[in-house]
Amino acid sequence: MGRYFIHLAYNGACYNGWQTQPGLPTVQQTLETALTTLLRQPVAVVGCGRTDTGVHASDFYAHFDVRVDSGECVVGSSREQVLPTAHYPLSTDLVFKLNNLLPTDIVVYDIFPVAANAHARYDAVARTYQYHVSDRRLPFRQGLYCRIYYRPDLEKMNEAARVLMEYDDFTSFAKLHTQVKTNICHLSRADWAEEEGGWVFTIRSNRFLRNMVRSVTGTLLDVGRGKLTLDGLREIIEKKDRCAAGVSMPACGLFLTKVEYPGGGLRFKV
Repeated sequence: MGRYFIHLAYNGACYNGWQTQPGLPTVQQTLETALTTLLRQPVAVVGCGRTDTGVHASDFYAHFDVRVDSGECVVGSSREQVLPTAHYPLSTDLVFKLNNLLPTDIVVYDIFPVAANAHARYDAVARTYQYHVSDRRLPFRQGLYCRIYYRPDLEKMNEAARVLMEYDDFTSFAKLHTQVKTNICHLSRADWAEEEGGWVFTIRSNRFLRNMVRSVTGTLLDVGRGKLTLDGLREIIEKKDRCAAGVSMPACGLFLTKVEYPGGGLRFKV
């Protein structure tokens, strides 16, 4: 068996999230079907995270294992001899073939061999998300931002973002009844900035809870529109009660924008 990482991106508007669900279109299932077709063997893909329905990813990694049979690797119509190592070369045009087979809202950038114990999810040391909002109608960004009907106070929202950095227990922003062992997350960045047509919230952490970014964004926007004070934000965080936090924002404005691995790159790459 050889293990490979795949680097991809996708527009999540037409998918019920990353993770395979019976009878529903997902990114994982779509990718596995395409790889299985090209490699002529069942391929199971493990993603670096589980984006929710409608959430996008401009930077995403997954890994998969491929079996070696009879000294050959079959990729589409081509055959290549297996090298005398733990890995064998996938067809150099596999990325091209895969992109031709996948729908246009998914793109594969690269596929490369990694060590047998490399794991796309558990080896990631940090992830960065961005949430985009605008108080204007943006016809060329439909489905890629959330429209709001007020002009938020950017300075206040950044003050609120700095309050977030004082804490590591984000129970108040976690989806209820999930099977996680801890709600502790170590933030290393949280800030708002103006962008063309609106504002973008950027948040980086070693891990995120389900629905956390969208509920954090909604709560910070409450500060930006004057509905919540900084002391009120602290009270929400310290209550450790999801019902105390602001509304969870729609999925359309959320992007996973960066996944980081040890050493500033993939130290498992071979």
